[in-house]
Amino acid sequence: MTADIHSLSGAYAVDALDDTERADFERHLAECPECRAEVASLRETAAGLSPLTQTAPPPSLRESVLAGVRTVRPLPPQTPGAPDVRAAAQVVPLRRRPAVWFAGLAAAALLVVGGLVWSPWQHGTTPTPQVVAQRVLKADDAQRVVTSVDGARATVVRSESVGRAVLVASDMPAPPPGKDYQMWLDLPGRGMVSAGLLPHGSSRTLTYLLQGDASRATAAGMTIEPAGGSTAPTTTPVALFSF
Repeated sequence: MTADIHSLSGAYAVDALDDTERADFERHLAECPECRAEVASLRETAAGLSPLTQTAPPPSLRESVLAGVRTVRPLPPQTPGAPDVRAAAQVVPLRRRPAVWFAGLAAAALLVVGGLVWSPWQHGTTPTPQVVAQRVLKADDAQRVVTSVDGARATVVRSESVGRAVLVASDMPAPPPGKDYQMWLDLPGRGMVSAGLLPHGSSRTLTYLLQGDASRATAAGMTIEPAGGSTAPTTTPVALFSF
């Protein structure tokens, strides 16, 4: 198994691994909450692509396609001894770097037979928190700090290049009644600055994009605060993640 086993999450999410790779990755998956969260997010994204294809094509699409046909230069016939220009048009093999393959799958979903569809990755759109979280988790400079919260495993992943941090937690206990888990970033000259409230839910795996610029943060923390959060920590942190 390669050292870059984290990069197999994209291919695993779309069932593009062979039997040996799948078995190895599933053993890794049982011990890696970051990859479990990433696989769940990628599967959710892939499932969400299908409804997008229901968008009706604009009325001008047929005319523009027919007009373009007259200007498209077809491939010349292949003659003996001539280079095979058709080779350049062949589809790239499926068995390549999984992360790149999955990105290609999402890009291909932008164009469907019968019309164009909208995608959250279109140029000029604001990336969703899920997209930004995946950028942090996949970043070359991703720094992982692991601790426990009342027996639950919690990891903060911070990328200076992306400028954000992500909390990945497994089996998080619910906060006490009338309370919320609140995340903080320790920023030079400012102290602990709120990075948002963790959502309530029963999911075994939580992936949460911390609010604010984490590129200069020296640490992250988690406290239990009154419902709705506080402007500054009012309790002793239940978890600290030093960068």
